Amino acid sequence: MGGDFAPLEIVKGSVDAARKYHCEIVLVGDEPQIRDVLKSTPDWEKLGITIHHTSEVIEMGEHPAEAVRKKKDASVVVATQLVKDGVCDAVLSAGSTGAAVTAAQFILKRIKGIGRPTIATPMPTPQGVTLLLDSGANVDTKPEHLVQSGIMGSIYAQYVFGIKAPKVGLLNIGEEETKGNEQAKATYELLKTVHTINFCGNAEGRDVPTGAFDVVICDGFVGNIVLKFAEGLAMTILGLLKDAIGHGGLLAKAGALFLMPTLRKLGKRLDVTEYGGAPLLGVNGVCIISHGSSKAKSICSAIGVADDYVEGKVLEHIHDTIVEEEQLAQAEEEAAKAAKKAAEAESAQD
Repeated sequence: MGGDFAPLEIVKGSVDAARKYHCEIVLVGDEPQIRDVLKSTPDWEKLGITIHHTSEVIEMGEHPAEAVRKKKDASVVVATQLVKDGVCDAVLSAGSTGAAVTAAQFILKRIKGIGRPTIATPMPTPQGVTLLLDSGANVDTKPEHLVQSGIMGSIYAQYVFGIKAPKVGLLNIGEEETKGNEQAKATYELLKTVHTINFCGNAEGRDVPTGAFDVVICDGFVGNIVLKFAEGLAMTILGLLKDAIGHGGLLAKAGALFLMPTLRKLGKRLDVTEYGGAPLLGVNGVCIISHGSSKAKSICSAIGVADDYVEGKVLEHIHDTIVEEEQLAQAEEEAAKAAKKAAEAESAQD
C-alpha cells in the first residue's frame, strides 16, 4: 500500500512479475482496493497471486519507529513478518524507506556481526553497473559500519551480478590515502586489513558512473545525494536530447530517425526502472526498497531483484563471510600476540 501510485501500479507490476518470473506473490494491503485493481486480470489466482488483508498504512510523513510500533497491522509491517515467519522469501516496499528499514530491523533483526544495514543501489556504467552503498539507510555511519558495507556489497556484486573479485572503493575527495575527513581516513585504514574483499583504494565521484569500481561505499547521507543527483542528471540529459531534436529542424529530425535505435538503448541504460529496487543488506531476510514514485515497470523489475537475491543465496554468503572475516581477524590477532610474546621472551633472555 506504500508509494505514490499504490495500490494500482504496485498490483500491475506484481502481475507482470508473476508472468515474467513465475514466482508466487502475496499482495499485502487493503483487500477491496487490491481486488478492484485485479479485476482487469481475471486469471490472477492462476498466476500464483494471493492477497493478505491489512487494515493500516504507514504514511510518508510519519515517524518510522513510532509508526512501526503502533501500527501492527500496517502493510509493510505484516509483509515483513511474513518473511520472518517463513511464509515468504522476500519483502518489497515502495512506501516509506524509513518504515521499511525500521520494520526489517525490528522484525527480521540484523545479521550477527553487522552493526548497521545498508541499501545497495546499482548505478549504470558503460560496462554494467557500479553498486553504491549506503544510498540512504543510515546518515551517520562509523568506519566499522562502512567496512561491513564493503563486505556485503562485494558479496552481492559477486553472486547477483556475477563479478569475480569485485573492485571495492571508498568514496572520497581524492584517490590519495591521506585525503578526506576523519571518517574516510579511519575507514581506509580498516579496509586495508579486511581479508575477504578486493579493496582498491579511494573512489572519486566521477568513478561511480565510469565503472572504475564495482562497489563504492559511503555513508547514507552522501550516497543518497549521489543517487538523486544521478537520477536528475539522467532525466535532464534525455530531456535535452529530445528538446534539441524537436527544435533542430528537419535535418535534426531526419538524423534522429537513424539514431533512434541508439537513443533507445541509451534511454534504457539510464532508466532507473530497469533495476526498480535496491536490497537492504545486513538484515536476516531479503528486503527490497523501491522508489516512492515507482510504477508497474519498476515494481516488476524490483521483484526480479528479489528473485536474484534469493536464487543467489546472498544472505547465506553474507553470513558465512562475516564469520570467516571474524575468524581470520582473530587468528591474525592471536598470531601477533604470540609473536610479541616470543620477542619479549627472547629480549628477556638477552
